[in-house]
Amino acid sequence: MTGMTGDAGEMAMPPSAWTPAHALMMFLMWSIMMVAMMLPGAAPMLLLFATIAGARQTPARRMVVSGTFALGYISVWTAFSLAAVALQFALERAALLSPMMQATSTAMAGTVLVAAGIYQWTPLKHACLRHCRSPLDFVLMHWREGLHGAFTMGLRHGVYCLGCCWMLMLLLFVGGVMNLAWIAGLALLVLAEKMIPAGHWVGRVIGAVLVTWGSVILLTLY
Repeated sequence: MTGMTGDAGEMAMPPSAWTPAHALMMFLMWSIMMVAMMLPGAAPMLLLFATIAGARQTPARRMVVSGTFALGYISVWTAFSLAAVALQFALERAALLSPMMQATSTAMAGTVLVAAGIYQWTPLKHACLRHCRSPLDFVLMHWREGLHGAFTMGLRHGVYCLGCCWMLMLLLFVGGVMNLAWIAGLALLVLAEKMIPAGHWVGRVIGAVLVTWGSVILLTLY
């Protein structure tokens, strides 16, 4: 976090020329990054849905229905990407991002870390995580027939996934949106929360670490 230099210090990024082409490029970057980070954790749900949907349909129909489910899921993270671009625009205009799209404000970085850590312990976080960790329960509770049903299921699963991980994704602005190691670390954390047996405890431990880390950063301001 070498880019943070007090309150929007000398590493601050001057406002870019946000042309339509630049905005589209940022949106595509965020969308691709979100899909790459979130799809691995959704793989068990996608595979289970494809298995159940394909039991009574031709292979071609199964591919279409499964693809429609995936499209619904991706749509949620595409919408999140649009919101992330809007936030990036606002932070750049406030000179709070470095050229690596990393927070230059110690206060902002510490606050985001503490907020993300607290969210890891909230009932909403764990309610959403339970749905993400239990594909079979999700299918039994939310099964819908047809293409519309597949899209609706994918959308709903995406919403649960968003509820589980959106604050972790905002940590990209702390470590750097262009920092590949930071991106990989967050992706592995999301995967661990959803896949390993004690994933929910991993989330809580990481939450405590984030709160501690953010608090230490904020204390340096005084």
